[in-house]
Amino acid sequence: MTVESLLLQRLNQIGESLERKEEALALFGLGSVGVETGRIDEFSDLDFFVIAAPGRKQSLIDRLDWLEDICPLAYQFKNCELGYKFLYEDGIYGEFAVFEPAELDSALYTGGRMVWKRPDVLNDDIAAGKMPLPAIRAVSLDHVVGEAVTNLYVGLGRYLRGEKMSAFKFIQGYPIDGLMSVLHILKPEINYFPDPFGNERRLESRFPGFSEVIGNMLQGYDKTPESALHLLEFLESIYPVNPRMSQEIRKLAERCLSKTWGREGM
Repeated sequence: MTVESLLLQRLNQIGESLERKEEALALFGLGSVGVETGRIDEFSDLDFFVIAAPGRKQSLIDRLDWLEDICPLAYQFKNCELGYKFLYEDGIYGEFAVFEPAELDSALYTGGRMVWKRPDVLNDDIAAGKMPLPAIRAVSLDHVVGEAVTNLYVGLGRYLRGEKMSAFKFIQGYPIDGLMSVLHILKPEINYFPDPFGNERRLESRFPGFSEVIGNMLQGYDKTPESALHLLEFLESIYPVNPRMSQEIRKLAERCLSKTWGREGM
């Protein structure tokens, strides 16, 4: 049996199990077991919402027999008040949340696929989601590049103070998040299941050119100055970075690279 058929079969089995619970109204899959089944692979998992009758969701959260009736659970972790992350004994991993119908109006999700529902109780379109999705893409380079340049300057200063973790985040964290939010402006995007909640998802397939150079900007905790210089070069290739700021950033990076770390840098 293929991974795709195994995951989808398991989700169907969960629906059949929920059908035996009078408090359950519906089940819909999300992500790769939602409307994006075309991207299921061996690393995919189960991501789903269970819809419960008003005032009755807690019993589905407190008792997971509807999950365990199918296959024993090897691990379960209540990651929020609404649900769990779990691992079946046979290796299938998943996570879920339980909502009542009225709560779906304020839940952030998209791309749901109805797997099971009680007849004439809910419309299939509830699986699509109603809330406006967060804006994770920037509309211009100006702010993103400005933030990145100033983060480089501040981050290198912190590195010289010995604040290497803070420097790591300022140079290899925040600016990279910003860059991923403008890639669609810089290069044509290959339409391969973009995620409305995370620009990093499937980046390598959507922007293969950028994925080939991003490694130089992410060389790790001990190579933050080197990462900063490569990031600055990339920024200069896409935007007219202020020459004075570029000069100051390079000076700081060179100081970092020539510094001998003693107890002050620990």
